[in-house]
Amino acid sequence: MFKVGTKGQIVIDKRLRDQLGIGPGWIALQRLIDDHIEVRFLPPESRDSLYGILAPYTSVSISPGDWHETKEKALADAFAEDFGTSYDAR
Repeated sequence: MFKVGTKGQIVIDKRLRDQLGIGPGWIALQRLIDDHIEVRFLPPESRDSLYGILAPYTSVSISPGDWHETKEKALADAFAEDFGTSYDAR
């Protein structure tokens, strides 16, 4: 059972967070379905560099200046694929 705080926040039970591996910095994607909210979690960006690891498998190249825009588009596409609707981070 959750109790909603004054700012509309809820705390996810530690047992459930541990089962899912959810920690600080994770992104919570949410959508309204009829009379309830569905929440999915995405892990934070890794601090480890993976630069060039996929180069042998693709011809796609993203310049450093385009990275933020590319990342937002990938997030929106993944959200649409999972939820069947568009995602707007604004």
